Amino acid sequence: MDGKDKQILGKIYNHICSVIAYCAECEELNNFQSNPMRVEACVFNLMQIGELAKTSLSDEVKSEITNIPWKQLYGMRNRLVHGYSGVDMRIVWDTIRGDLPKLKDELKKYI
Repeated sequence: MDGKDKQILGKIYNHICSVIAYCAECEELNNFQSNPMRVEACVFNLMQIGELAKTSLSDEVKSEITNIPWKQLYGMRNRLVHGYSGVDMRIVWDTIRGDLPKLKDELKKYI
């Protein structure tokens, strides 16, 4: 893995850390949704994660690190950016609470 890829993985990791920090005091979806600024900040970071995973990270690294669902990261980005049939905040919340901590732990191995 070259330096650029490590840098991109670091950026993805930092976006994940930001989202987790923004939601540290949220216990459930209603808490998350009660603050529009928090929602917008989290959605922005999720979009950045997907964009970096798709366009900036090399195909070699994506094929090397198979424990990370790269296509799903970009798929989430597409849903958020294009708002296909509206954005389901339950899916966003489930991603934040269930998937991001695991993704953070997995990325930590490579940065």
